[in-house]
Amino acid sequence: MARRQLNVFSLSFLDVMSCGFGAVVLIFLIINHATEEQAETVNRDLLAEVRMLDYQVQNGEKELFDLLERMDTLDQRLDESDAKLVSTRSAIERRREDFEELERESLAQEESLERLKSDVETREEELERLRALEAANQGGRIRSFTGEGDRQYLTGLKVGGRHIVVALDTSASMLDDSIVNVIRRRNMDDARKRAAPKWQRAVRTVEWIGAQLPLDASFQILGFDTETRTLVPGGGDAIDWVPLGEGRELDAALRALRDEVVPANGTSLANLVDAINAMSPRPDNVYLITDSLPTQGARPPRGATVTGRERLELYSEAVARLPKEVPVNVIMFPMEGDPMASAAFWNLARTTGGSFLSPSRDWP
Repeated sequence: MARRQLNVFSLSFLDVMSCGFGAVVLIFLIINHATEEQAETVNRDLLAEVRMLDYQVQNGEKELFDLLERMDTLDQRLDESDAKLVSTRSAIERRREDFEELERESLAQEESLERLKSDVETREEELERLRALEAANQGGRIRSFTGEGDRQYLTGLKVGGRHIVVALDTSASMLDDSIVNVIRRRNMDDARKRAAPKWQRAVRTVEWIGAQLPLDASFQILGFDTETRTLVPGGGDAIDWVPLGEGRELDAALRALRDEVVPANGTSLANLVDAINAMSPRPDNVYLITDSLPTQGARPPRGATVTGRERLELYSEAVARLPKEVPVNVIMFPMEGDPMASAAFWNLARTTGGSFLSPSRDWP
């Protein structure tokens, strides 16, 4: 039998090739299908994540928008708070300045109140002193007289007016009531001269008048013999009004009167009148404490002695220069050998609208 010739394109070879190709296709299909299922699974997971992320982004954007709105609101409130803080600080600063001003005013008012309290206490002490002196010197009313628009009364000697002069005769005749005793005491030492009973009465009279001075008055205490001078320490040659105030100047003047003034020399009423005329404003009242007519005028006499008629003429010349509107209140300690003095000074008090008093030895 003849051998068959081998043909590569025979049916069996084709069958094998077809089977192999089919297997390859089947394998490809199987692998591709698994890949698509896996891709679909992966895509679904990613899509879910993307959607979740989109949801979160949308919510985040909304929350961000809300936060931005809240931040704007907070910024606006913060700006308002800053403005209120600045306004509050300004108000606090103004209140602090007001408080400091009030505190300064309060301190000033406290200091003023303390000064007023001290002044009131001083015035109360002065008032008590005056009341005590008034109680110690109570007496019947002798007569009334008119000062510068102010009703005055003497007994007691209630003293009034805004400008008051107390004029004290400091001549040698104030040492005693008799000429002989005056000559005798004139040769004694100063301490015994100051201790003379008549002089002590005159000094107590000035003290008594000083105790009656109104608290709102101004005063001047003058001593006159051949010259006229103020007895207020530190007054110098100028004779000016001294406000009574707390009474320090008055106390100093009374101490000087008690401790330093010694009666001496003659008497010049003319120099006293000139001193009163030089004062501005004019006195409301003059309280004249004397014992006799003057022994000289503005200048010393030519002779060693002066007659009674000459003394009366000197008195008249001096009184003629007195201002008419000033009341002169005379407290007279009569001197022996000068009978015209009391009548002359009584007439002076009457014609000027003042009062005349010739007190007993135990007054004041």
